[in-house]
Amino acid sequence: MNLKEAIQDPIFTKISEAAQQLEQETYVVGGFVRDLLLKRNHKKDIDFVTVGSGIELALTSSVNLGKTSKVSVFKRFGTAMFKFNDVDLEFVGARKESYSEDSRKPHVEDGTIDDDQKRRDFTINSLAISLNKENFGELVDPFNGLEDLENQLIRTPLDPIITYSDDPLRMMRAIRFAAQLGFQIEEKSFKAIQENADRLKIVSFERVMDEFNKIMMTEKPSLGLKLLDDANLMQYILPELVALKGIEEIEGQKHKDNFYHTLEVVDNISENTDKLWLRWAALLHDIGKAVTKRFDKKIGWTFHSHEFVGSKMVYKLFKRLKLPLGTDMKYVQKLVMMSSRPIAVVADDATDSALRRLLFDANDDLEDLMILCKADITTKNEKKQKRYIRNFELVEQKIKDVEERDRIRNFQPPITGEQIMELYDLEPCKEIGIIKNAIKEAILEGEIENNYNSAYNYMLDLGKKLNLKSIKQ
Repeated sequence: MNLKEAIQDPIFTKISEAAQQLEQETYVVGGFVRDLLLKRNHKKDIDFVTVGSGIELALTSSVNLGKTSKVSVFKRFGTAMFKFNDVDLEFVGARKESYSEDSRKPHVEDGTIDDDQKRRDFTINSLAISLNKENFGELVDPFNGLEDLENQLIRTPLDPIITYSDDPLRMMRAIRFAAQLGFQIEEKSFKAIQENADRLKIVSFERVMDEFNKIMMTEKPSLGLKLLDDANLMQYILPELVALKGIEEIEGQKHKDNFYHTLEVVDNISENTDKLWLRWAALLHDIGKAVTKRFDKKIGWTFHSHEFVGSKMVYKLFKRLKLPLGTDMKYVQKLVMMSSRPIAVVADDATDSALRRLLFDANDDLEDLMILCKADITTKNEKKQKRYIRNFELVEQKIKDVEERDRIRNFQPPITGEQIMELYDLEPCKEIGIIKNAIKEAILEGEIENNYNSAYNYMLDLGKKLNLKSIKQ
């Protein structure tokens, strides 16, 4: 690739001019260079390193590019950034770093481009393109990063033991890049991750989860998830998932390995959704099985109520991992809790009442629940696989028929609390809740139709049983 031609965009030529004005060596570095050489879609952010003041270079470059909006300056870190044509441009002075044993926050001082490349996490991210007049467009590659790109290899510029011990988050990043790019981690480097796995404990869960979620959003998340386990990192992140590993046999009866089954389910669901939290629901759908596993001589292995137990585990798990505890967590909880519900209505004798309750409980998340259920089919028996898929398609048709008839989706009570209060001249009291809930149950059970008149007449009968007197004759 002719890099000089590839960086003729004004972003690079104007910043090169700014570097000349300031007499500062300047380079494009990091992910942009890597992706350019891989011919991947270039990122929407570009990093520049300069031997000197990154802030001064940003301010001068913004003028050269005709940038009128404010440049964001972070004096404490010696960095500055601004947006140009929807691309984030970040500028930093070249640095060299040293670390203490109990922190991943380095001691930083000014350095050369060589120092800056040494502190990069991987050789494929240490590549730089010169913006200097004398060698504009030249690749600066002291650690053979270009060769590693060609060989699809993740390798550290320096001794991996030091690299990962200094900043343990790099272990997560190594696995994330391997998963995203489909690369291998160098054997020496992977062994260093295994040996330093316990160092992950000094990294905040917020940073760990940022990398973990990027792994979850890859095309085939199992690649990264299995690497996390092989690298001894998963035990520090999701020990509940690790607890699902293994196959036990008693009296000739075995159960499946629920860890590897889970990885398959996550891959299956990732073929059909880019929703992060739906992928998380797949990851955690069997999380309660390790806790509920029992052997019964008559029926074999059981996991009674594992969905309920698993849904209860979600809150503590999300809280520990510093994941959002609002609607996203509740969504995952709900799908884990309901993950086996559609199976119950597969049978021919499944009642309309059961279908209505499934509709009512799933509500707006019904489609996602069905995607999860189909992803849960991991049997390698082709006949069984086709039968299970056909069963779920049948359930979807049954649900569609019931919904068209009974309008349970996004259920709104035909009779409101205010109408009950007006009819019986009541202040807020428990009887109102009793009547509303009884009407809802009657509709779900199919005792009355889902309309105002049926609900009103049913309410009058309830009122008599509760000794309430209507003020309307």
